[in-house]
Amino acid sequence: MNRRMNIVPHLILLPYVAIILYPLLFVFNSSFKGNSEIVLKPWRLPESFEWDNYANAFSNSHIGKYFFNSLYISTLSTLAGILLATAIAYAVTRMKFPKLSKLVYGVLLLSLLIPPVSLLIPLYIMIKDMGFYNTPLALLVPYTAFGIPLSVFIIAAFLKSIPKELEEAGIMDGLSVYGLLGRIVLPLTTPTLVTVFILNFMNHWNEYIMASMFLSSQNLRTLPVAVVAFMDKFNMNYGALCASVMISCIPVIVVYAVLQRKIIEGVTAGSVKG
Repeated sequence: MNRRMNIVPHLILLPYVAIILYPLLFVFNSSFKGNSEIVLKPWRLPESFEWDNYANAFSNSHIGKYFFNSLYISTLSTLAGILLATAIAYAVTRMKFPKLSKLVYGVLLLSLLIPPVSLLIPLYIMIKDMGFYNTPLALLVPYTAFGIPLSVFIIAAFLKSIPKELEEAGIMDGLSVYGLLGRIVLPLTTPTLVTVFILNFMNHWNEYIMASMFLSSQNLRTLPVAVVAFMDKFNMNYGALCASVMISCIPVIVVYAVLQRKIIEGVTAGSVKG
């Protein structure tokens, strides 16, 4: 009876999984076809695999360079956001300033309700005035800032579940605040930090609007912007376009597939206190 009951949620989720996977499988299948075959036989497997689509994506459109741009911008902004968010979360949950801590925490939670799109115009003006326009900092700074509120929320929820006796023991051993953070807090919060890294990395990797507004140089383009330009450059070569989309999906798929359990552990880590 219990086994049958366990099957029911999976049966309910199967249509949802199919809806999510269908576009990805369609793009993957189309990445090995030519334009005529995609239009005339969109549902069939390729009659002959067009490997040139991937070759064109790397050689003609320089996808490799844009791939590297997205990789280092997403990675650096994610790591910087995690470091700042961890420090803020530790200060909010441990420092002896209750009113100030609640105010900071409340402001960060409130900022989660503000869509980043609504801040594009003032953010664009700030980027121009600070001299960051058309430089990697034009994305590194806002990506880091926008990733902090959610990161603080997740990390703080876990820090509240860590017994303060561990830190008190560290203080008795002569550890400073930085020592407590580096030797006790960070090792215990590893699953949560991995979760925050994955969530922020995926958001930064897929971001398009700010990358298209704040970077005008072709050499600094990120992968989402390059894919759109790739479509215009090759006059709707759908096979090559699908190949470039699949290349852009590889890091997110790999990171999530390898570390998906850490996401669940990190999100639920702070739900039980003690």
